[in-house]
Amino acid sequence: MKLLGSVRAKKSPRVTAMAVAAIAVIGVGVVAPVIVPTESQAQSRRTVPPTARYVSSSGQGFILDTSGSRPLMRLERSTEVWVLRPTPAPRGDIIYRNDNGDQVLRVTPDGAVTLYTTTAPQGSPASRVGEAQGLASAAMTGAQLVDYFMRQSYRASQAMGRLIVIDVDIQPGSEQVAADTVSAASDAIVRMARSSNLRAQVERVRRVVVSDQGRPGVSLVQGTLRIVIDADAGIAGRPSSARIVRVVGGDALNR
Repeated sequence: MKLLGSVRAKKSPRVTAMAVAAIAVIGVGVVAPVIVPTESQAQSRRTVPPTARYVSSSGQGFILDTSGSRPLMRLERSTEVWVLRPTPAPRGDIIYRNDNGDQVLRVTPDGAVTLYTTTAPQGSPASRVGEAQGLASAAMTGAQLVDYFMRQSYRASQAMGRLIVIDVDIQPGSEQVAADTVSAASDAIVRMARSSNLRAQVERVRRVVVSDQGRPGVSLVQGTLRIVIDADAGIAGRPSSARIVRVVGGDALNR
């Protein structure tokens, strides 16, 4: 069965960016909040290259970018960029967690890195294998944005075997964060669709709405997965796929 993705933008003054996007190049510049690292965090950053590619002993590759105010990470074979929160740990180590509270990385004062994933929950030592480009997202043109939203809708629809509609209701300047959000939502839907204990939960999702108005958060009400972003916070202003899975999956995650 061949499915076509669907993307809708509401016709309101706040969606001017989406209407004008088709004929104008939109430059997105977001200033992230300044975070002053603790002494232990500063020490960890001195021993970890600003941006590098790593491979764990289990074979999972990833890129860690600590060049900005927020550490970023992306697993290979994934499009999602994780915004990590560093917290001090015993012996001067730093633990990096995602917005769902999951431990993702542990870095020692001498720069040793351990990766934690669902397939290696106890941790897998990782080695630096080379340099990498930073993970900050580049601005997209209006045409690229529309195409990107369509592809993400198609990806989610294919995973579910039915149409998943994506509505984007944003102000000018929120385009890039909205794009990252749509990608994270699609990742979450695809992951849950492939899970035997989460498939029934994600079946409730019929529509994804991304907005930049209201209190940032994720909710699922009557088939609509609503995600409110904080574009001023940059990539940190949108939820990760793990957080979306937590909201949609609910108690099924504990079974």
